[in-house]
Amino acid sequence: MANINRVVLVGNLTKDPELRQTGGGTSVCKLRLAVNTRRKDETGQWVDKPNYFDVTVWGNQAESCAQYLSKGRPVGVDGRLEWREWEATDGSGKRQAVEVVAESVQFLGSRDSGGDAPQFVPAGAADSADFPSSATADDDIPF
Repeated sequence: MANINRVVLVGNLTKDPELRQTGGGTSVCKLRLAVNTRRKDETGQWVDKPNYFDVTVWGNQAESCAQYLSKGRPVGVDGRLEWREWEATDGSGKRQAVEVVAESVQFLGSRDSGGDAPQFVPAGAADSADFPSSATADDDIPF
């Protein structure tokens, strides 16, 4: 039986992206994403229940996220779940977490929270200067 590890989320950033470099010089960006789930409360009214996810983005895509995203911005994330474990620095024992490792991040809305067309940043983006460009006009689509 094949294993499948895939996650797709659409939500809003709860804080500004945090960009850093690994010892080898690879860019890594941490995002915190809030995704609402609708459910009925005790009175039968529909309410939103927020779920929070830590997202890690690597390479040129990480640099694009840090440059163009900010708190409150809606994004779509396609990636995989990864479990990790580490020793707490305060000596309180082992810690563990499940996070989303993004393979692609789609910028939704606009930088000033308007409704511009989505902008897609593929995992293998060659140059962060290419993003985000405005979405391709319909006249430029070859089909």
